[in-house]
Amino acid sequence: MSQTDSPSIEALLAEIERLRTEVETLTVRAERAEQLADHDVLTPTLNRRGFFQTLSRSMSYCRRHGVEAALLYLDLDGFKRINDELGHPAGDAALICVAEYLISQVRESDAVGRLGGDEFSVLLMNADAQSARDKAERLTEGLSRIAFSWQGQPRTLGGSIGVRALGQQADAETWLAEADAAMWLRKADRKASR
Repeated sequence: MSQTDSPSIEALLAEIERLRTEVETLTVRAERAEQLADHDVLTPTLNRRGFFQTLSRSMSYCRRHGVEAALLYLDLDGFKRINDELGHPAGDAALICVAEYLISQVRESDAVGRLGGDEFSVLLMNADAQSARDKAERLTEGLSRIAFSWQGQPRTLGGSIGVRALGQQADAETWLAEADAAMWLRKADRKASR
């Protein structure tokens, strides 16, 4: 091969720069894909997978260091009516509104996850059962005061929240199931008192 057939220094430098740009683009795409794997596609919360990972790590941390924690499980009341009467875009907007509200009401050390549909969970670190019940009550009251409106049609948002403090649960799924069961009891109590 003669010297005239070999690539020029400029061509090699251009190729190196092209490859650097391609690597940077792929790195950004990989980071974005990793984030999407743990975050809800609609709301600014963790998805079920990401929330379970956070919950499992937090359980281990709490047990190792003797830290209290509590789990809140929220199911929206009347969400199906919003979807049926105003359409799915209105339902999506309501879910985003609720997620933003929940995030605004917790500390950075806490976590909020959308578990699916209209169900959310909140992990409260450094919280005993009573402070978690108090927090659930404040969140329930706050949800009912959110001024949600879709195309000029105001709707009341509300929910039922179950509370379960960290105890001797075997794993994150058990803890979440206990909080879910507490939510259904709370929902039944609220319906009975109407």
